[in-house]
Amino acid sequence: MIAFIEGDLIECQLNMAVIQVGGIGYEVNIPLTTSEKLPTLGKEIKLYTQATYREDSQTLYGFIDRESRDFFRMIVDKVSGIGPRIALNLLGSLSLPMLKTSIAGGDIAMLSKAQGLGKKTAERIVVELKDKVLPKGLSTPPPSHKSSNPEQPNDEQVGINEGFGQYHDAVSALLTLGYKATDADQAIRKASDEIGKSASTEELIRKALGR
Repeated sequence: MIAFIEGDLIECQLNMAVIQVGGIGYEVNIPLTTSEKLPTLGKEIKLYTQATYREDSQTLYGFIDRESRDFFRMIVDKVSGIGPRIALNLLGSLSLPMLKTSIAGGDIAMLSKAQGLGKKTAERIVVELKDKVLPKGLSTPPPSHKSSNPEQPNDEQVGINEGFGQYHDAVSALLTLGYKATDADQAIRKASDEIGKSASTEELIRKALGR
C-alpha cells in the first residue's frame, strides 16, 4: 500500500497532478480542495494517497492531508454505490469541515449539491456515516447555536460545536444569496483560513463578501 508520495510537482490540473519521484512521474487524481493548495510547479509536495487496482488499470488518488485521505477511504468502504470517482467529486465540491457538519446534521440538500450526487445517494451517505463523522466525544449532530440542555458539555466540545455550526451557517447564508455550493464553501473556507477558526458566522460572511 502506498501511504503517501513526496516529490516535485511538475504538472497540475484541476483534478490531476503529476509528481516526479526519482525520475518517475506519478499521475495522481486529486479533488479541487487539494489542487487549490498545491504549490507552484517545480516545488516539492507531499500527498497522502489511496491506490486502487483493477485488472486493466491502476489509479492513485491523492490528498493534501491525511484526514481527507481517510475520509475518502471511509466513503468508498462504508457507503454502498459510491466508488472512488464519486467520492473524489464529493471531496472536491465541499471542504472536509462542510462535509462532516452536513452529514452529522443530516443536511441532504447541501450534500445533494455536490457534483454527481443525487438525493438518494446523499441520504445513503447520511445513514451510513452520520455516527462516524462526529468529533470525538460527541453523540449528537453539532448545533449552530448553544444548546439549552442543562447537561452542559465540556469546553472542548462546545468549541467544536460552535466551529462546525458557524462554518455551516455561513455557507448556507451565501447559498441564499445565489452562490453555488462549491463557490460558497470555497469563499467561507478562504475567509476562515484568513481570520481564524474562531470567527463568528457574521465575520465569515463579511470576509467572504469582501466587506
